[in-house]
Amino acid sequence: MAVILRAEHVLPIVSPVIRDGGVVVENARIVDFGGFEEIRRRHDGEAVELGSQVLMPGLVNAHCHLDYTQLRHAISPQRSFTEWIRAINSHKRALHDEDYLGAIERGFSELRKWGTTTVANIESFPELMLRMPPPPLRTWWFMEMIDIRHRFSTEDAVAGALAFFEPERPGWLGGFGLSPHAPYTASGPLFELASRASTELGMPVTTHVAESREEWEMFKSATGELYDFMLKLGRWMYDCHHSHTPLGQLAHNVDLGSRWILAHMNELDDSDFALLDALPAKPSVVHCPGSHRYFRHAVFPLERLRATGVNLCLGTDSLASTDSLSMFDEMRGLATAHPALDAAEIVAIATVNGARALGFDGGKIAIGAAADLIAFPVADTSAGVHAAVLAHRAPVRWMMLNGQILPT
Repeated sequence: MAVILRAEHVLPIVSPVIRDGGVVVENARIVDFGGFEEIRRRHDGEAVELGSQVLMPGLVNAHCHLDYTQLRHAISPQRSFTEWIRAINSHKRALHDEDYLGAIERGFSELRKWGTTTVANIESFPELMLRMPPPPLRTWWFMEMIDIRHRFSTEDAVAGALAFFEPERPGWLGGFGLSPHAPYTASGPLFELASRASTELGMPVTTHVAESREEWEMFKSATGELYDFMLKLGRWMYDCHHSHTPLGQLAHNVDLGSRWILAHMNELDDSDFALLDALPAKPSVVHCPGSHRYFRHAVFPLERLRATGVNLCLGTDSLASTDSLSMFDEMRGLATAHPALDAAEIVAIATVNGARALGFDGGKIAIGAAADLIAFPVADTSAGVHAAVLAHRAPVRWMMLNGQILPT
């Protein structure tokens, strides 16, 4: 049976705002939308009256680490990025599977509270997949891949890793992907392997790249605190003697394209922008304003990245380096740091762009799109509905996922 949703403001993202709008959902897809009176003439059945609320697509968090939800405020801002790596590694050594499973559950709860319906989660412990219930949100699980040090592979770890390649998991919404962690923790051959698997299996692949100045120094000049730290860990360092940028080092090993989701991209030079300009198929770039502020990174090069045509997305990163998993907070952080950016574009970055990065027909109200929707009241639309969305600070009480209204 079709469900007709009615709201004072319908925000499709990819088309203009509709006042007194209606959205028709059937078989987990949006089959029609428009002014409510038009919708009523075309469709029978009772309407779900949402009243004076904004009805819009659920938010898409394009970069998150739910494993570390329990580390909120556990690590104060450190003197350097390398010191933060040492600190989080120390915390991780004290945690066990039950801690991580509980953290993931709490993370999902917080994401839902703040209107996220889809999340790209980096999973550091694939063995947890064997014990994971179907996720309560649409989730892409990215298996983290690191070969700077080989941890002991138990049968459970191997079985968990293989779960990422299962064609179906009943009751699971979303998908699976690969995440070679970063150029400083994953070797060139590992990146090549992940890239080949992504192409052959149709999986997205994500990595952290050009996040910090220390990473830049490591690859560009074979110096700095991160270089010294990795050298002491026994990392191969031959790839740090070619004067590549971190992005240049990545592009040396793989063909970047639309399946790639590049997190952070803070430290770039003219050669990097030329590289991105020349790509026939553009990757996605995920910016995490809260984490960016925590680390005191250089100004995010948003305008130059936009000019290359990459698909800009938004994420929260982990609670080890930010205060919340609210995408509303991240949208406001982006607006504060880049005041010239239009509110409508910010909302698109937090919805349809993230869905596009995952190869998912969602993050928008359009015929055929997935029926993942949220609704909430807004107090003041005088500056426009998109601006009112950015100003929203209360939990989201109404959510539809895959065509089903979730209980409050």
